[in-house]
Amino acid sequence: MSAIVKQLEALAEKQKKFLNKGGLCVGLVVTKTAQDQGLPLAPESLRTDEGGQVAGLGKAAVQNILAAYGSTKVLAEEGGRTSRGSLGLMENYVMALNDAQEKTGAVDLYTAMDWWIEKVRQHFASEGPKFHFDTGKSVAANLADIFEQATEIQKNSGGANFVGAMLQHLVGAKLDMVLGTGVAAHHGFSVADHSTERQGDFEVSGVAIHVTTHPSEALIRKAAKNLQAGLKPVIVTLADGVEGAAYLLKNTEWKDRIDVIDATQFLTANVYERSLFKADACKATLATILTRYNEIVSQCETDPVLHIRF
Repeated sequence: MSAIVKQLEALAEKQKKFLNKGGLCVGLVVTKTAQDQGLPLAPESLRTDEGGQVAGLGKAAVQNILAAYGSTKVLAEEGGRTSRGSLGLMENYVMALNDAQEKTGAVDLYTAMDWWIEKVRQHFASEGPKFHFDTGKSVAANLADIFEQATEIQKNSGGANFVGAMLQHLVGAKLDMVLGTGVAAHHGFSVADHSTERQGDFEVSGVAIHVTTHPSEALIRKAAKNLQAGLKPVIVTLADGVEGAAYLLKNTEWKDRIDVIDATQFLTANVYERSLFKADACKATLATILTRYNEIVSQCETDPVLHIRF
């Protein structure tokens, strides 16, 4: 661990507000200023003319820095500019950088920026998707928004398949709504089918349900084995996956024997049915499904980011 990383870790441990949205914005902008202007920095030069805010701190500045590192997600709508305590955090960080410069003669500001970017990624990954029902959009579009948020979280997760896990447990929540809790067994996303002697992610009354974001040849072979075992295989996947599954099934003996369903439509139909096709009841119905989803996640998963926020 480099000297500057040790100092930043100590600073964040001492002042935990540095890891909040506002503090992260301060860290990014001050580090970029130090890269551009060099050290030492004068804290007073980073105050606005009125003296009440950090100069240069704002949404555009923060998002420009994040964009350079491949992230388009908004860290804070005001970029930390209106966060209480931003001035104090700025002054303490400048002091830490100047102190490091005085002691070592040089501070690796690119390593420092990498550290802040990693903390931002961790922050994004710690926040699960948020449910906001837009009455001006279709039910499918509201569901798609949740999947889009999960996809963005996945980009910053270091490889974890949040979308796949979310899809599995949303299907499980729908099954509980239709069949009643306890009929369909729920398992953690990382639990392999073979380790539990399951024929699919869910098996209900002779139907083996496979939930996946990207249908593969291995999955098609597994579905074929379902047929040989007397089960009816159903693949539930995202829109792109429907096309992929159709391609894999094309010119095979199973193309007319395996159902492939778009997950968003699968869930949307249930919302309308349970709402008795009353438009003003759709929001509450979807919220009920998502609440059950969160309960399943609490039972089967350990990562809190999978919970949907209300």
